[in-house]
Amino acid sequence: MPEPLLPSLEIAALARAYAAGELHPREVLRTVHARADTAPRSVFIARVPLEAGLNALADAERRRAAGEQLPLFGVPFAIKDNIDLAGVATTCACPSFSYVPDQHASVVARLLRAGAIPIGKTNLDQFATGLVGVRSPYGACSSAFDSRYISGGSSSGSAVAIALGLASFALGTDTAGSGRVPAAFNNVVGYKPTRGVLNTAGVVPACRSIDCVSVFAASASDAALVLAAAAGDEPRDPYARPAPPDVPLGAQFRFGVPRADQLRFFGDDAAKALFERALGELMALGGEPVGFDFAPFRAAADLLYGGPWLVERLSGLEAFLGTQPKDLDPTVGAILKSVTGVRGVDVFRGLHRLQELERETAAVWARFDVMLLPTTGTIYTIDEVRAAPIELNSNLGYYTNFVNLLDLCGVAVPAGFRPNGLPFGVTVLAQRNRDFAVLRLADALHRRAQPRIGATGVALSDHGALAAIAPSATPRIELAVVGAHLRGQPLNRELVERDAEFVRASTTAPEYRLYALDTTPPKPGLVCEPGFAGPGIEVELWSLAAPEFADFVARIPSPLGIGALRLADGSSVRGFICEPYAVRGAREITEFGGWRAYLGRSV
Repeated sequence: MPEPLLPSLEIAALARAYAAGELHPREVLRTVHARADTAPRSVFIARVPLEAGLNALADAERRRAAGEQLPLFGVPFAIKDNIDLAGVATTCACPSFSYVPDQHASVVARLLRAGAIPIGKTNLDQFATGLVGVRSPYGACSSAFDSRYISGGSSSGSAVAIALGLASFALGTDTAGSGRVPAAFNNVVGYKPTRGVLNTAGVVPACRSIDCVSVFAASASDAALVLAAAAGDEPRDPYARPAPPDVPLGAQFRFGVPRADQLRFFGDDAAKALFERALGELMALGGEPVGFDFAPFRAAADLLYGGPWLVERLSGLEAFLGTQPKDLDPTVGAILKSVTGVRGVDVFRGLHRLQELERETAAVWARFDVMLLPTTGTIYTIDEVRAAPIELNSNLGYYTNFVNLLDLCGVAVPAGFRPNGLPFGVTVLAQRNRDFAVLRLADALHRRAQPRIGATGVALSDHGALAAIAPSATPRIELAVVGAHLRGQPLNRELVERDAEFVRASTTAPEYRLYALDTTPPKPGLVCEPGFAGPGIEVELWSLAAPEFADFVARIPSPLGIGALRLADGSSVRGFICEPYAVRGAREITEFGGWRAYLGRSV
């Protein structure tokens, strides 16, 4: 790989270089595109043309000049190809499944609004089914360190893209470990959030009830910056949750480690030695190890491919599979078609069993703050996986398959190299909504080894962005206002009095009509009419703390209310809407494009 113009693609490093005038985002985009041109073809399924990236950058520059805060300005990122990027085909590594979305996945839209620039769609195990990275008609990804070895999956291309210096961060997904296993095999960080914190609207589901969008990055610091920019509620995703609070661990903490007889390394003595070293490093950071019984966690893991969640994996694809696609991976097809005999009663038995295990494992968690596990016990060659695809994939999930079922959050970080030069990784896990605490601890553990980023040879910088991230302990919710609550209008004080923060101006999608209502003070009514092609209506986005949002909504008089509002960029937010009966006989003012323009009209 050619020496880059920049020392690092880390987000904080880029931000400092941009601010100092030492580097321009155009140079970064050209560099990563040049690198991608020479990278293995299996990394990307589709590339975003450089010209399109430069256009997106120009738009971000205009918005920043207008006063918008863009925390990820000029940061290149990649997107797993089961996550929608408007105008670019989503394939899930199955060409016959391909479709072109007309709007971004919600998390992608948030990152674009934050100034990040997409580079391309990355390869994956077909339909996100596998932890190996070889189940794709677009080619098998391999570890960035040895082409004979697997990259891990299913988010294979996303992890390799970071390891090769093709992006600052990459989106993956994680249902059984897909956001963590590839991180371990490529010497990068893989962050798996609390379920719903990074919502899955616009993501092709594997198991919708437990799927997570994950983040691959050079450091947990960078992953935390992505979380801060992309987290938030989403009306289109019923499983979405607000951003987690920041609950610190403290200088002294306890960490759980499975009993020695329950740790499995599948004959990989080098991995065992590296895990023992990581235990010592965590103790040096102030941690006290606590042994525990891993059996109930393993019992939960067994449900993922032996219970109703395998049926859920089929549910979103049943109609497509009925077409008998010729490009279906044989192993993926065998897994998806193996569930036809599962009965409804089996689903409920699985749900009841998981509830029992959640209670049992909660008692275990009462003994410690976080858990330290090997990310995987070993690594395999591509040939070994192809010879025993199900068995070896199962081995790779030994420490990962239970995490989403039990609604935990975790960060996989590099933890050294085997004598043969292959990387090893560990994962720090915590209970839900302790994301920032586990990111901070994982970052400290990762940095003790003075690590290099992936296979680039570039040292991790000491900028350490985590200390600067102190999210409010109270979740915040974005609200779109359209009339009397706009800045300068008579009811804006109701937002200001609740310490609401102005986020940005925007417009609705074209399917909205606006009417002037007969109220005091005067207000407009916004009504959605699917299929209508209007100019889009001006809105402002404001952020309120969750309790203040609830109080604000409770005081909204009929016929107005708060519902899901679609914006011009394809994202959805909570916003003012009007009951249709109230606009009968009211003057339609859609043509003005907004309440301010209507008020300022020439009478």
